[in-house]
Amino acid sequence: MRVEGFTADGYDGVRQVFQRLLDDGRETGAGLSVWREGREVVRLSGGWADARRSRPWRDDTLVMPYSLSKTFVTLAALVAVRDGALDLDEPISEHWPEYGARGKETVTLRQVLTHRAGQPRFPDTAAGLDLLDARGLRDSLAHAAPEYAPGTSLGEHALTYGHLVDGILRASAGSTLGEVFHGVVRPALGLDAWFGVPDDSLHRVADLEYAHPDWPHRLHAAPWLRIPDGALDIERTNSRALRQSVFGAINLHTTATAMAAFFAHLTSEEGPVRALLGPRLHTELLTSQVTDHDEVFGTRITWTLGLVRDKGKIAKGGIGGSAAWWSLRHHHACAYLTRRLDDHARAAEIAAALGDDLAVVGED
Repeated sequence: MRVEGFTADGYDGVRQVFQRLLDDGRETGAGLSVWREGREVVRLSGGWADARRSRPWRDDTLVMPYSLSKTFVTLAALVAVRDGALDLDEPISEHWPEYGARGKETVTLRQVLTHRAGQPRFPDTAAGLDLLDARGLRDSLAHAAPEYAPGTSLGEHALTYGHLVDGILRASAGSTLGEVFHGVVRPALGLDAWFGVPDDSLHRVADLEYAHPDWPHRLHAAPWLRIPDGALDIERTNSRALRQSVFGAINLHTTATAMAAFFAHLTSEEGPVRALLGPRLHTELLTSQVTDHDEVFGTRITWTLGLVRDKGKIAKGGIGGSAAWWSLRHHHACAYLTRRLDDHARAAEIAAALGDDLAVVGED
């Protein structure tokens, strides 16, 4: 397949890997962006944006990257902290009384953002709810007992993260996750990214597809993604209804260039993230908060407030293979966003061409 875009001098190896992924059929539609020293040095698009292979992938193609979305849920929550609506370490129940029941009385926002609130999946009582029943899903979390005592174990809150933060924002700040993201976070960061794609951008959205028919059943994280039904069903995820809804844990729609640009400025003391949050919360966002075995990832991991961190990178990815990161060693940012739902081997090969190690970025 033809690859469109550009690479600066010294990045030919990255282009070769990207081209090979398309030629080998391991990729059918993806965008790749690399930023260094404040400018984009790689912007590549390849394959198709739709299942019928009629729309070429463009540099402005939007795609749903699953858990990479959580990064921006975190920022919305921290904006509320910045504004004094709540504190990272006070009980959520002080603002959301219905939530403070059945062992969740002392759960804090910090525990939610670091995936230690004890609600890594929706409870069985939510099994009959529709994927887009946001209120019903929030209420199911408020009324459920945690799976483990909050703060005692770790597991990425795979589908629940956005609904928990949305409930917290509604109760503490009187705003929804979508309102804070679109009214504050998105304009402050200049993001081409959407929770709820507007009508005039729907034509840019790529269709997700399975690399293998049984892909949803191969996932280590599958048990945490079964309720509500539909999060891995491409008929639902490709629907207009889901594209224009807010399902914070998974359904941000964005471009590779937007994600790489965000990570390129993530750690900067003069960057837009620090300007948005202020020095204290910017430091909190980037600081390692907890290291333990993450039951959903199935491996030992270090979480900041919503990001994965190790000696080489600060990163976030999602099931299906999309990932973005800032290289602490090489001081570049990269985003690889794909519509072909498979593991992270493709992004890992891109990372290797850049001298990075992409181990542990998302739930395979």
